[in-house]
Amino acid sequence: MKLTLYSGTKNASSWAMRAWLALKEQNLAFEEHVVDIRRPQRFKNLAKIGEFSPPAAVPVLLVDSQVIFDSLAIMEFANEIGSKSLLPPDSPTRARVRSMVAWQHAGLSNLCPHLFFESAFYPDKRALSENEKKQIKFLFTVWEKQLSASNGPYLFGDISLADLSLVPTIIRIFRHQPDFTLFPRVASWGSQLMQRASVQEWLSDADRLEPVWYDDYLLSD
Repeated sequence: MKLTLYSGTKNASSWAMRAWLALKEQNLAFEEHVVDIRRPQRFKNLAKIGEFSPPAAVPVLLVDSQVIFDSLAIMEFANEIGSKSLLPPDSPTRARVRSMVAWQHAGLSNLCPHLFFESAFYPDKRALSENEKKQIKFLFTVWEKQLSASNGPYLFGDISLADLSLVPTIIRIFRHQPDFTLFPRVASWGSQLMQRASVQEWLSDADRLEPVWYDDYLLSD
């Protein structure tokens, strides 16, 4: 079985990162094609992806000649064929993990819309707005409660698809220096995730790239 992943520009493609991490964490060998999704070339490049993948977006995983074109589906596939399970053994907890993944997949209720994934790689970062701090506090409260219930080190004990799906969100928030005073478990959990070999490999490539700038970043909500 040959796996070919079409991922995206490392400092601009959070969805591709999620799929890539699941494959890496499962020790699956795959060939990677990085699609430049920066403007203006993104339109031409993604049109080429559309020739074999209906959404014309990345990530896309080719399994021999079959096409899997959604990050969540790729993560589930990696879990099924990989060297370990990235889902808990009992049904209720598996459903809880999938709930967390689905929430992330839906955009976490549009959490911090001006803290783009790209902004995590800006050399100079603006301060968090009061509304962003409020939204982050809400999210940290959810995570802290879950980590307390599982006793860590990850959201559901062992590392799972929930943790991997949240890595890009953790990166963009943690690199803006939020207040961890009330959230020691979140601070420890996020730091452990960011130090995993797979995450460090992606970040090493991403941090070397020219930043992808968005004027909207300077707007705060």
